[in-house]
Amino acid sequence: MSTGFETARILGIVNITADSFSDGGRYLDPGDAIRHARTLRAAGADIIDLGPASSHPDASPVTARQEIARLAPVIKALSDSGIALSVDSYQPETQLYAIRNNVSYLNDIQGFPHAEIYPELAQSACQLIVMHSVQSQGGATRVATDIEGLFRRIIDFFDTRLAALAEAGISADRIILDPGMGFFLGDMPDASLVILGKLRQLKQHFGLPLLISVSRKSFLRAVGGADVTQAGAASLAAELYAVYAGADYIRTHDAGSLRQGLAVWTALSKFDTELR
Repeated sequence: MSTGFETARILGIVNITADSFSDGGRYLDPGDAIRHARTLRAAGADIIDLGPASSHPDASPVTARQEIARLAPVIKALSDSGIALSVDSYQPETQLYAIRNNVSYLNDIQGFPHAEIYPELAQSACQLIVMHSVQSQGGATRVATDIEGLFRRIIDFFDTRLAALAEAGISADRIILDPGMGFFLGDMPDASLVILGKLRQLKQHFGLPLLISVSRKSFLRAVGGADVTQAGAASLAAELYAVYAGADYIRTHDAGSLRQGLAVWTALSKFDTELR
């Protein structure tokens, strides 16, 4: 089986927030965010994913104006350094700000529902990370889901959203799909495990690149029995599995560990054909 360990791309997470679940407040200051982004880049991140607001169930709301104020100095400094940037926001005003400042990726946990900005999205060159979530709007919430019907729900969501984006003139070669993980799939850990187990089917169905973001999420901590400060090993295990199953992009807090893991797997695959 062909795997993408040599070609998988890493998005290093920089949370410019006060209340992200794993590192809230650490990088709210622009200088701290810029330094952390450069550290992640040096450790092996291909892309820096800037998050100006938290989306976990207990996060406080942030306006688009606040998001832009948090992003502006960081985007300017990192763009001047030639670092590829992604902006993680579902607010259309923030998304328009990002593409007008030449970010390479937009990462939307709602999967770009705002048709009013489609014309400007179509005219831009940025890649669109279209994420599925069981929440129809806003960030994650704690909701029960039908795990047996979840994969079909994800397929139907992407079918609908891809058709709308195509009709707006946004070509499929600009789209990356993210099925969502953790609370974006419901409040049971098994929901995320089931969808990770179906990544090959998802890739085969759409034939588009996949992004997976499992880093430090609570479903892994529940399986591994670790708290958020000790979830590195669980995160790396799931990230390597995701690449093995077909993920093309991994969004992670620990770019260095993932880069090392990918390098080791690539080396091993030269001697074990079943790993390829």
